[in-house]
Amino acid sequence: MPLSSSDIHGLIPPVITPLADRDTLDVVGLERLLDHLVAGGVHGIFVLGTTGEGPSLSHRLQREMVKTTAELLRGRLPLYVGITDTSLVEALNLARFSAEAGADAVVAAPPFYFAAGQTELKHWFDLLLADLPLPLLLYNIPSCTKIAIEPETIEALIHHEKVIGLKDSSGDLDYLKRAIDLADRERPGWPVLVGPEHLLGDAIGLGAVGGVAGGGNLVPRLFVSVYEAAKTGNIDELARLQTLVAQLQELYTIGKYGSAFLKGVKCALDLSGVCSGLLAAPFDAFHPPERERVTAWMESFADTGFLPQTK
Repeated sequence: MPLSSSDIHGLIPPVITPLADRDTLDVVGLERLLDHLVAGGVHGIFVLGTTGEGPSLSHRLQREMVKTTAELLRGRLPLYVGITDTSLVEALNLARFSAEAGADAVVAAPPFYFAAGQTELKHWFDLLLADLPLPLLLYNIPSCTKIAIEPETIEALIHHEKVIGLKDSSGDLDYLKRAIDLADRERPGWPVLVGPEHLLGDAIGLGAVGGVAGGGNLVPRLFVSVYEAAKTGNIDELARLQTLVAQLQELYTIGKYGSAFLKGVKCALDLSGVCSGLLAAPFDAFHPPERERVTAWMESFADTGFLPQTK
């Protein structure tokens, strides 16, 4: 059965791409990571997103990541594949490959090089949808694409049978609420997911059905617990967990560039024995001084019981 809107909920981590070299997949590390995520209770797997460094990977490596993930998952969870590209043709090529590999849905943000207007953006999605072999989750991330998927564009696309939801990584709760209200009005049950992990609890309270938390690579059970506490209205437990989420954000302040989040998560997974800490160009892995700070952070977080127990 094809993935539908009603299947989308909970924590769907944007999986990092473990690298053995700049253009070589760390397959053993990927298997350990996926087992860690499944054991953590996540509700889906999303590869080749922003946290997965999708736009920085070669087309060959993108396909290897999709195929290997599908093989290792063995149908245990829905598999979402990011197909965001500046080329419509390449986005469709990756979507077709993903369908053949066993993916369940694709995720696409707007093309990110030339500045487009909303009319052009809708036309681009129309062209994409006309030939897509899989359902599509819209991806709003204006910080990376220079353009938001405005509510009027969502409204124009929401009734297309292949458009099964929205992932909003804008960090704007007003936008998120407008998208949720639009969905409730135009297509009840159409899911909206939140990207920024520190907003997960608030977003569930506004009507979001789940989140795509990058920190979920490292501590999936923490974000699954946040989702469950928010969904059930367990305010005391949610407050306790949000304190831990705030503590997790300290990991992302190690390093001085915008890549600190990716470097921090990958370094912590490396130190935990899950997978390599290498990143795709232009980013370099943390050097010894930063690794020492990550180690110190991990020691401070260890008593929570949420870190990987591989080593």
